Amino acid sequence: MKKIWVIVLMLVCLRTINVTAQAVDTQFAEFTGTHYKVYAEGGQEAAKSLAMEMDVRFSVYNKLFRFSLSRLSQPLVVRSFTTKTAYDTYIQTKLGTLSNGAVYLHYNNRPDLNELVRLENTEALLNTFPHQAFMQFLRAFVPNPPTWLQEGLAIYFATLGYDQTKGEATYEENLAWLDMVKSWGTTAPSLESVIMSDIQGPLPSPKLQGASWALVSFLLNTDIEEYRRSLYEIFMALSPSESREGNSKLALERIIPWIQIDEISKEYQNYIKERKTFAELIEAGRQAYSAKDLPKAEVLFLSAMNLQPHHYAPHYYLGLLSYEQKKYDMAENYYRSALLYGADEALVNYALGLNAGAAGRKADAVQYLEKAAAAAPERYKAKVQELLPRFK
Repeated sequence: MKKIWVIVLMLVCLRTINVTAQAVDTQFAEFTGTHYKVYAEGGQEAAKSLAMEMDVRFSVYNKLFRFSLSRLSQPLVVRSFTTKTAYDTYIQTKLGTLSNGAVYLHYNNRPDLNELVRLENTEALLNTFPHQAFMQFLRAFVPNPPTWLQEGLAIYFATLGYDQTKGEATYEENLAWLDMVKSWGTTAPSLESVIMSDIQGPLPSPKLQGASWALVSFLLNTDIEEYRRSLYEIFMALSPSESREGNSKLALERIIPWIQIDEISKEYQNYIKERKTFAELIEAGRQAYSAKDLPKAEVLFLSAMNLQPHHYAPHYYLGLLSYEQKKYDMAENYYRSALLYGADEALVNYALGLNAGAAGRKADAVQYLEKAAAAAPERYKAKVQELLPRFK
């Protein structure tokens, strides 16, 4: 009986293992989650926490792909370092060079050696880890996906975050490449050249990455159901045993019979031309607001909020719009959200004061206005002194 319990404990409990990279011995705690096995230099809780995060990320990815889990022969491996020297030595041993933040190590002929390696508590980790984590997921199912699909979706998911407190994924659409792609104008790679990049020759970097992201963004966001469906059918057609060229041909077979290249190319170009960045949406919204075109301004500010839900600007401007429309409760909610996300305290309290006064809540108006004056007396003290007698 004692031997049985020992075996059970070995299977379900965390344990410490040793991994040697050249001359450096590093101890790792181990934890196996639903889809991942994590080795963490930071200890058992760190291993468990990271495994939970990776499982959440996996769920987000696979809501899009719908890959059959039976295709996974073993858990995906993540190795977490807290010591830079140990991390650098390990990566140098594997790659012959250094890689900051995080890197996915992939071996076509030895999938048991595949692993995602990361160095904790570094700025580079924030920029590299989401990208590399997606690469690990995709190539676990399709070792050689079309380059445009791999690069485009890796950029698309590069802003997938994780709320440690809630244990939930967070996401704001990644538009970092939009300005560059739009600046290419008539020199932008054609849709056909992007899709054919593994067949007739790769595009130069960074045009390959930017154009791949633009194509993926278009296919995921287009209102044309036929185009979106073609992407999902590509996911189903990809083969784990094909080369990149072979999978690119499989993808083409899902597109060519059903979609006219000239038509989809035109829609793709229009999508990129008309797609606005967060800053462009805010500026366009401000212009519409100044022109008293409130319905248009509302659409633009709501679109900006969809892109960056935790940025204060769209909440503040939507508060102004609600105030203009005498929707005072809604305005207050937007203003409070703006404060929560880091808006100028004096500015928003002044707006809250005017809003409360217009709603007939005089005591609240006084309180908010006094806060505005205290936070920025050079801007608001005189204005508040002039307004206060109206509410007392």
